[in-house]
Amino acid sequence: MQAARTLGKPERHRLIESVVSRKRVGTQFELLDALAQAGCSVTQATVSRDIRQLGLEKTRDPLGRPRYVLPHSSRRADPEEALHSVLGQFGRRATAAGNIVVVQSQLGSAPAIGRVLDELQHERIVGTLAGDDTCLVIASSEGDARVLARELQKVIG
Repeated sequence: MQAARTLGKPERHRLIESVVSRKRVGTQFELLDALAQAGCSVTQATVSRDIRQLGLEKTRDPLGRPRYVLPHSSRRADPEEALHSVLGQFGRRATAAGNIVVVQSQLGSAPAIGRVLDELQHERIVGTLAGDDTCLVIASSEGDARVLARELQKVIG
């Protein structure tokens, strides 16, 4: 467990989106607990307001348990546009390390970055693995990783 800290609303919203996209969270108290485990100090009233503002929807998982999910978008974004949007907003740095590209980002945004990279179906990307603020992008070779890191850094700016 990390030391508790207070996050600003944009950071907290990204963290909540990350949490509900990675694990089953069915109640506000489960979300409070997950945020506390991530080191975010927040009240139940704030979580309730955040859920409303984010438009989280409550559904049921395959076992019938309640679960918050991100709202469905009406149109599927172009993967290239989505990459530019997410990396442009939240990306910090892309660095090649062997056949892996380490993409550092703002807290809570790495799962979204991993998702858009996976949807991109880029010929140099074998797969991704995302934490909260770091996304590992696996390439086939060191050369592919270097080229990919340059491409991603160019999008980041």
